[in-house]
This record gives sequence, C-alpha cells and structure tokens, in this order.
Amino acid sequence: MSHTHWNLLPPAEQPIAAVGVHPLVAQLLYNRGVSEPSQVELFLNADKRLEVDPFLLPDMHQAVSRTYQALLSGEKIAIYGDFDADGITATALLVQGLSALGGKIIPYIPHRISEGYGLQVAALEKLRKQGISLVITVDNGITAFTEVEKAQRMGIDIIITDHHLQPSSLPPAKAVIDPKRSDSVYPFTELAGVGVAFKFLQALIKDSGRDELANRLLDLVALGTVTDMVPLIDENRYWVKRGLELLNNTERLGLQEMIRSAGLKPGGLTAESISWSLGPRLNAAGRLDDATTSYQLLLTENPQEAALLASELEEKNAERQQLVAELLDRARERIVTSGVDLPLLIAGDEDYPQGVMGLVAGRLSEEFYRPVIIFRSGPETCSGSGRSISEFNLMTALEDCHDLLSKFGGHTKAAGFTVPTRNLAQLQQRLFNLAQDQLAGLDLRPHIDIEAQVPLSTFAGETFKKIQQLAPFGCGNPLPTFASRHVEVVDQRPIGRQGGHLGLKLKQDGIVWDAIGFKLGSYAQEITPYLDIVYNLEMHQWNRDEYLRLNLLDFAPAD
Repeated sequence: MSHTHWNLLPPAEQPIAAVGVHPLVAQLLYNRGVSEPSQVELFLNADKRLEVDPFLLPDMHQAVSRTYQALLSGEKIAIYGDFDADGITATALLVQGLSALGGKIIPYIPHRISEGYGLQVAALEKLRKQGISLVITVDNGITAFTEVEKAQRMGIDIIITDHHLQPSSLPPAKAVIDPKRSDSVYPFTELAGVGVAFKFLQALIKDSGRDELANRLLDLVALGTVTDMVPLIDENRYWVKRGLELLNNTERLGLQEMIRSAGLKPGGLTAESISWSLGPRLNAAGRLDDATTSYQLLLTENPQEAALLASELEEKNAERQQLVAELLDRARERIVTSGVDLPLLIAGDEDYPQGVMGLVAGRLSEEFYRPVIIFRSGPETCSGSGRSISEFNLMTALEDCHDLLSKFGGHTKAAGFTVPTRNLAQLQQRLFNLAQDQLAGLDLRPHIDIEAQVPLSTFAGETFKKIQQLAPFGCGNPLPTFASRHVEVVDQRPIGRQGGHLGLKLKQDGIVWDAIGFKLGSYAQEITPYLDIVYNLEMHQWNRDEYLRLNLLDFAPAD
C-alpha cells in the first residue's frame, strides 16, 4: 500500500496535444489549466504580456495622487514593512523606487519579538516625531483599524498595500490596495506583498517612460514572491522568470556574498535556489532578532559591509535551523502524547520561540496531515501560528473565533493570531470543534497529484530539457510529478544520519536509474523486488558529473 493518496490527473484533450509541443509537455500544460492551443505560447514564453494594468487595483488612483503630493512637497515618507522575506523585499523595493523619484524615504521594519506584526501605535508615534506625515505599508495593514484611526489623529496619512485576506470591512486609510479586496476587479488575486508594492511603483511611473526603474527591481520581486509561496502563475510567473535572470547576474553586493555563502553558483540559480537557500537566509534575521540585517544586505553598496551582513545571516540561519529542530522535537512529543488522530493538533508552552513557530507548525502539518497550531503562552496574552491542509480553511476558522482574539490575519493555510490568555482554552476548544465538524469522515492522508504515468524510458533523450520550458517551478506550478509501474529494484542503501533517507538503483527497459527518497528511510523494510513509484526528476551533480536522478516521493509494491 502507498503511504499517500495517488491522484492520476486526467489525460489532455486532443486540441492542446496537436500544437507542436512534446506530448508530455502538452499533458503538463493541460494539468496547469492551459487547455487552448492559443494559450500555449504565452505560458511557455512567460513574457510581459502577462502583466496587468496596475490601476485596476482598488484605490490605486488615490494612492498615486497622495504619494505624488508628498513627493512634490518634500514630505517625509515611511515605508512600513514586515520582518519576513516578502516584507523585507517589498520595503527595499519601495525605498529604492521612491528614492529614485526624489522622495525623502525612511524604512521601518518592526521587531518580531519586541513589537510584533503589523502597524503599531508606538512605532507610528516614533515616526511622527521624525517628521513623517505619510506611511505606506507593505505586506501588512489590512486589519489595522485602530492603528490607522490613531495615525490620523496624529496627523499621519496611511496608504495600505497588502495581499492578505480582507476582514469584513476596511481600515479608514487614504487608500487600501489589496487584490483580495471583495470589491477588487483585478484579475489576479495571488500577488505576494512585494508584488502589490511593485504594482504600486508601476502605477507611480506609468506613462513616464521610466519602466526600467521598476524592471531592474524584479530581482526583489522574485525573492519575495517565491519565498512567500504564492502561485507562480500569471504575473508572478513572468516576474520570477525575469527576476531570476537579474539574480543570476546580480550587481547587489550583499546578494553576491549571500549566494557565495550558500554554496550556490551565479548563473545556475533557480526558483528552488530561492526556496531552499536564499529565502530562508533572508528570513532568518527577522525570525530570531532584527530583520534590518536582511534589509541592509539587499541595499548595501559597501563590499566589507556586504560580506559582514552575509556572514551574520549565515550564522542566524544556522541558529534558526537548530531552534526549529529543538522545537519540532518538543512540539511533536506533546502532540503524540495528546494523540495524532485528532482533527486539529495543538502544542504550546511559555518558552516556545516565536520566530520559528510557523515553520514548526508547517513541518508537523505535513508530517501528520492535520491543521496544526503552535503557540507561546504568556501571563496576559498568547501568540500563535498555524498551518493547515487544503481541507480546512484556517483563516475562516479564526474569523469564526474573532470575538476571542486580540488580533489575527493571514491566508487559508497559514495564519497567526494573538489571544488574551484567559480566552486560550475557549479558543482551543472552538477551533477543535470547527475542525472536527469539517474533517469528519475524511481519510486524512496527504495526496499526490500525478501528472502522467509513463515508463522511465520516456526520459531518455531530450524530454527533461523540454519539460524545463515550464520553469520556474513552485507553488501553483509544481515540479512535475510522474508515476512508473513495475520498476525493478537492483540495489538499495540507507543514506544520511541514522539512515533517514533511502537510496535505490532502479531498472526498467534495460536502463538503470539512481533514485533517492528523502525522509523515506523508515520505509526501507517495505521495499519489494518490483515497485510502483511516484517521483520528480532532477539534474544531480556529483564530482563534476551531471546526471538525471529520480527524487522518489512514494512507492508501493508492484501488482
């Protein structure tokens, strides 16, 4: 029996299979919603035609008007960001963009531990004392009702640019730009925070002949977009493709140093390089301490400072990995003791490190395929971070509990909240009841969408190269997943510390393939002489050799 649900996607209809692309590429396109021959060329080229008029976003005219008023009259403008990679890149983007337009710009990124997420009244008071009269938020603000009202009374105007889900009403800001607003006519809702900031900059320079000012900042858009795990389709796809070209030839000294520290090679960076290496490093500073380190790394023009900041982020990332491993063990132990068959898994303590709770919730949600809440308890308030599965909308659940919460926000599968400690037990019970009602009767095992069932011989030759036309891969445009039946096992070996991974040599039609199953080492006893396998393909480098390898996702004894 397989360890996951295998969901074989339906075969492509004839029209798309007849447009001159490889049949397997046609199937992959069909799986991504490209069902008309006329759409194929645009998807594969992923060029500027995918961009949308920024003025279709709600309140864009008001935002541009108020910003130009500030630019022309010499007002001081603050860009109020967030401490994750999306918020940091969005802050850097608008600081660079508005400074190039002659603005007097001050960045402000709150401290995760001492200030918390989003607009804070104390921070606004500090900014007012510095002479700030306009604050532009990036990647936050959509739920900041009280803070916006207090800012107005201080004499500060607020422009909100955000991409999180809108609550039932909007804060009384000068403008609220968010593609997820209920009244938005913008055709693509899945922009990252940095994507919304980029649309705002595009609107500011529209028809000015200064498109290149925005386009040279697409490296920042790519970093934030991939790290925030929004779908790499439509505009996001174009921006990440173009941004990767800039990253592979980056002139940013800090990024050059960080790429070197991560052991990556300029020219070979992919969306996966951002997901696995660059994004976590940018996130590390804000998770543990002050995100300003990452912000400065993106903008520094001093070679010595660039090397110092990259080294600091390397240390922070190693510390972050250690904290995640420790909290993962503690939270898993608590969850296992409570019972992993519950519809919602919750773990918390007074000393859980806030900066990595979301990461740990995500790991545990993947491991047990349940919604997971991790929280840090305090005498007055508790802060929590949750990750969910596709069958349970976490943001809707928190909205149903809004009367118990001080603050909450996020997305359908990832959200955070603050709750008075006196309400914690009631919140836990209500979330548990919601999960129990919605998940009752479901077989809660993760599922794998299989794009095509093919013999391994399909990938001998140029097929892999043709599949790469669909890159960049990521959320919404996943690395293609295939199944092959009745594959012979000619060798198996444990890999990694305590044999946590599984190494196999597989044979079919006279060809032997290397395969690795990350985190599948515990299933080694289930290997039979012939297997049905589900896998991705990757180009693997070893001692200067490069060869195609199977990244095994699951297997079952062959029929």
